[in-house]
Amino acid sequence: MTWAVVVVAAGRGTRFGRPKQLLELAGLPMVGWSLRTFAQVPELVEIVVVTEAEWLAPMGELVARLLPGRSTLVVAGGATRQASVAAGLRALSAAPDALFVHDGARPLVRVEDVRAGMREVRPGRGAVIATPVVDTIKIVDAASMTVRQTLDRTTLWAAQTPQFAWRDDLERAHAQALQTQIEATDDVALLEAIGCEVAIVPATGENFKVTHAHDLARAELLLQGRVATEMQA
Repeated sequence: MTWAVVVVAAGRGTRFGRPKQLLELAGLPMVGWSLRTFAQVPELVEIVVVTEAEWLAPMGELVARLLPGRSTLVVAGGATRQASVAAGLRALSAAPDALFVHDGARPLVRVEDVRAGMREVRPGRGAVIATPVVDTIKIVDAASMTVRQTLDRTTLWAAQTPQFAWRDDLERAHAQALQTQIEATDDVALLEAIGCEVAIVPATGENFKVTHAHDLARAELLLQGRVATEMQA
């Protein structure tokens, strides 16, 4: 069973206020932390990074520096996250049997979580790193801003990335989404739409997405602590 990863590092950082993929974080561009982690997974026969067209050159230099000797490719993304993932899928060779998709704005991903997700995958079954929801979630009427329903949080999990799939399944899921004009915010939703089972893999540590400016300072502290621990080991 051979593996690939598609790292999504496109987007304009609208909520963050500026593009963040190459923003320095604890001494390394943000997306570099995920690449640094994936360098420790020898099962990956291909690593594809999807980014904005104007960032192809600096992203290529970063990938070459962090992943020397590995099979890598940097390609331009699309107008949406889903389109960018599809561009990454098209860039893959015939070699990988399975793959996972990861958001480059989640720099705290752990190797042990990647391996746990990989173990769950087989034809017809994908997986997603997730955490249980701790807040009480309300369904709200957008017009009146009043509560319509309160959900049972014991059944709710917040999906993160990586998201794992058998390659044929994910390609089929994206093809169907394109045909039916469905736009989803993550890949396992597309797997669900074609009838695939999706396993929840509990995250073993912090794996939040850097979305707002305050997330950056939090991620920097955690990454500095991780590096210090590695140096002491």
